[in-house]
Amino acid sequence: MKHSLDTLPFSNSLSKLTDTFYSRVQPTAFNSESYLIHFNAAAADLLDLNPDGSRNPDFTKIFSGQHLHQQSDPIAMLYSGHQFGHYVEQLGDGRAIMLGETTNQLGQKWEIQLKGSGMTPYSRRADGRAVLRSSIREYLCSEAMHGLGIPTTRALCLIGNNDEVYREQIETAAVVTRLAPSHIRFGSFEIFFYRSQLEHIKTLADFVIENHYPALKNHTNPYIALLETVIKKTAQLIAHWQAVGFAHGVMNTDNMSILGLILDYGPFGFLDNYNPKFICNHSDHEGRYAFENQPQIGLFNLSCLAQALLPLMDVESAKAALSTYQDTYSHHYNELMAKKLGFNNPDATTESLMESLLEQMQQSEVDYTIFFRRLSNPESNQATELRDMFVDRKKFDQWLANYTQHFEALSLNIKDQQKIMLTLNPKYILRNYIAQIAIEKAEREQDYSEIDKLMTLLQNPFAEHPEMEHYAGLPPDWASRVSVSCSS
Repeated sequence: MKHSLDTLPFSNSLSKLTDTFYSRVQPTAFNSESYLIHFNAAAADLLDLNPDGSRNPDFTKIFSGQHLHQQSDPIAMLYSGHQFGHYVEQLGDGRAIMLGETTNQLGQKWEIQLKGSGMTPYSRRADGRAVLRSSIREYLCSEAMHGLGIPTTRALCLIGNNDEVYREQIETAAVVTRLAPSHIRFGSFEIFFYRSQLEHIKTLADFVIENHYPALKNHTNPYIALLETVIKKTAQLIAHWQAVGFAHGVMNTDNMSILGLILDYGPFGFLDNYNPKFICNHSDHEGRYAFENQPQIGLFNLSCLAQALLPLMDVESAKAALSTYQDTYSHHYNELMAKKLGFNNPDATTESLMESLLEQMQQSEVDYTIFFRRLSNPESNQATELRDMFVDRKKFDQWLANYTQHFEALSLNIKDQQKIMLTLNPKYILRNYIAQIAIEKAEREQDYSEIDKLMTLLQNPFAEHPEMEHYAGLPPDWASRVSVSCSS
């Protein structure tokens, strides 16, 4: 059964806790009339919301923050966090307001949050708004990551408004409605640890276990089990980032989800040429969040979470849990990379093949996504199409020979494996220049058709999409001039 907008059931589990964890706040209406830029029917399915609901005149009003749903109990969440390695004592939802949550027919809870809907007590002298540019990027990338099979927030709709917002220049405003089972972060626990409000750590941990990890309640120590679970999910998440070539750009602890999903999209970027030192965030002057650093930053962030949870466990248990991170990450990463090469399970040979391949790709500045897609194509002439991507062709020829021999040693049919590889190595990713094309059409011409095309493309990145073939090729020369920072 699908709900209309009026019958969509709203509640708010978090607001049943004391207001220590949040502030009740009302969205700030825009001065001019808002308009619906895009509606994501796939995300609406998560809420059991009838797509026709987007045609309701109140839809744009509710999801721009002009009106409240009749059952809404909006809050802004409190948290702190380590930003670029330094603890910041209070952050919180400075431009995000949770309208509430709804539970679908499968019993899944989805929190509904407006990003860009006005000031909150945590805005820290900012305006609480989001600009169209960054909103398009988040809207597209959350669905792109879901299309790649990576845990993420989802995007229900994108709403525009002609009110002016000042960043580096005057821009127009927008609101993204994002969905997640929970928006609780590592920093949600850190703030109470550093404030020595230890009873609140337990209350929040109990809330997370009750609502998101109920199976842990039967564990000898549910809090240790919670930490172990978050460590595993985070290690697997980051392994998936590395395998697909995704750089988050700002891995602060306030951007890390307690559920192991991608929570915030700011200055993200996908690899073009394989470069482990790739820095997608131009605000990251020291390269703390470079692509190759992400696995270790994940461990640092988890260490911050473990410290915040120490009132609920002994130090040795926390250390033991953290000690599992590297093996969990490496196992999952090696498994994903073996499958990208067409092998069912990692072994010493697949790991050696991958290490040698990535070294050659870096030396020859080979496009990461295009190479693996071509490697997956059973119709391609690999000896020609692939070797021409490398400067040292003889060295690659030897790699290809070793690669082929390993299939024979495992009695695997390479053509059969390539059919599977096509479902694992995407043809399309959200390169920054692709997002920029959609942004410029929207900003300059109020043309949002590119957003619609890209949503179809990115929600199915392993399909061929002949009409969008141009987005599967090498980036144009001007793509290198696209710059993203913490304001993106």
